[in-house]
Amino acid sequence: KSQKLFTCGDEGEGGDGDSDGDGAGAGGAGGAGDVVVIVVGFSQFISFKLISGINAISKWNPVKPPKARWGPNMQMLRLHNTPAFNYWSEDHEENIWELSGLFEGDIMLHRAYLRNGLLNEKSTWPDAIVPFYIDSHDFNETQIMIILKAFKEYHEKTCVRFRPYEKGDKHWIILKGNYSGCWSSVGRRQGGQVLNLNTPKCVRHGVIVHELLHALGFYHQQSATERDEYVKINWENIIPGHEHNFNKYARTHVSNFGVDYDYQSVMHYSSKAFSKNGKNTIDPLDPYASLGQREGLSQKDIAKLNEMYEADCNDFDVFSFNNLSNYLNDIIDYFQGTLNNLFR
Repeated sequence: KSQKLFTCGDEGEGGDGDSDGDGAGAGGAGGAGDVVVIVVGFSQFISFKLISGINAISKWNPVKPPKARWGPNMQMLRLHNTPAFNYWSEDHEENIWELSGLFEGDIMLHRAYLRNGLLNEKSTWPDAIVPFYIDSHDFNETQIMIILKAFKEYHEKTCVRFRPYEKGDKHWIILKGNYSGCWSSVGRRQGGQVLNLNTPKCVRHGVIVHELLHALGFYHQQSATERDEYVKINWENIIPGHEHNFNKYARTHVSNFGVDYDYQSVMHYSSKAFSKNGKNTIDPLDPYASLGQREGLSQKDIAKLNEMYEADCNDFDVFSFNNLSNYLNDIIDYFQGTLNNLFR
């Protein structure tokens, strides 16, 4: 039985986000810009050929999702801190997603979902499976591979699985790169949602892992209820008007799922996040700790995510679960070899 692995399709029509925001496009019909693979069993690849010198495609036509209901809130995007975002580079202490000008830096809010969070079971993904669609107009082949490798880290370290959108899915993410900033909604949204990775700055492994954790239901680590036991917020150094980005959430809204505060979480602000004067806005109370990192999931991120989706993962069919993980890993390795041969 053949299985679809991933789909990178054309851009579709724009959707209406909600009453205060415009929606974003969903994928289009299959064509030369699509990346599609058919697999038999775990790793036998068939119908594999190069299109336009780079993209792999089979005769199977990718499924076009409906337009995503939850796209960018354009009112929020107009407040985007464009100069700081545009001048960011890897040697800056701030994380690029902190400069996206949205709530807490990179959280896309819609009025109907302002209070959804980790403790709301309706905002998690059923069976720990996230359907996705990549807009190939917004990313080149190398960038698509970076996105796929972020999925791979989740498959290797957690019980969450990403798979291509299929007809009939009620929830999915569409990965786009044509809006400003790096951002996502928090948790699952009914009717599809946009996760934006502005190219090229946001298409970095740690950034993608960070935004996917938002989509899975995570807020930033320093918003945790118990954070004052671990860090000191230097309110006097915060840019006026951005103090709300350092608010804490009540235990009724978010949970640490029994996992201690994590200085090294990929979801933690940098020490100079939203600084008005170049001084630290957050200091760890542990003198030997550093704040955050850009490499990927920390051990505590992994533990917390697996606890969050424990019930869904325990109910998952073991064969399907392992099959889904293994064939995605196989195809990423295979496709990476194809890219290496073409670009060397």
